[in-house]
Amino acid sequence: MSWAVHHLSKTYGRLSVLNEVAFSIRPKEVLGLIGPNGAGKTTLFECLAGVLPSDSGTVMLDGAALGPRDRASRIFYLPDAIAPWPAQTVRWALDFTIGFFGGQRERIAEVIERLDLAPILGAAIGTLSKGQRKRAMLAIGLLTPHPLLLADEPFDGLDLRQTREVGAVLRDHAAEGRTLFLSIHQIPDAARVCDRFVLLSGGRVCAEGTIDELAHRANLQDPQNPQNLLEELFLALT
Repeated sequence: MSWAVHHLSKTYGRLSVLNEVAFSIRPKEVLGLIGPNGAGKTTLFECLAGVLPSDSGTVMLDGAALGPRDRASRIFYLPDAIAPWPAQTVRWALDFTIGFFGGQRERIAEVIERLDLAPILGAAIGTLSKGQRKRAMLAIGLLTPHPLLLADEPFDGLDLRQTREVGAVLRDHAAEGRTLFLSIHQIPDAARVCDRFVLLSGGRVCAEGTIDELAHRANLQDPQNPQNLLEELFLALT
């Protein structure tokens, strides 16, 4: 499934949060959304998922326009810093996700193992630490059947080892056929996990592409250190 966003705009009064945003999402890729605080990343995700109405613009799937209701069965949005069902256990939340969205129940054991959730399965979600809650919420996202998963700050609250382990889980998930669009604040994490990038600044898309494509556009080359290169590309292109 190929996605395309055309001329997406959102304003609050006189404040323009998104301005004619346009980019593509390729099948089975991990696309990274990179931008400073206040760039409009969360607003973009909310508009794509249909949670927040945009003022203008179109979201396309395989050449056909999708309204907000049509996106509900195709896009799953995982916001940052949420704790749904605080009195329920992690195990309950995983079972509920499968039952409500119709995912593959046989995948629960794999997700529990890959995200190291076994020690907290019986814990209430409201009692979890930030990092534990992040891993539990990611598990919910990975168990949903929607072709496109939007995840806002998937590494927030994780230590270095956990970040790398979760990054590997996301890469493997995409390799199995899921398309992922991740908003990532830490550029080194994005460089490690993502195939391509959308650079967002001031509500506008400044550039889109792989590290090599962005480097060619900015006339910057440092193939020995792609993480540092992405930081330099962001500074050069935004």
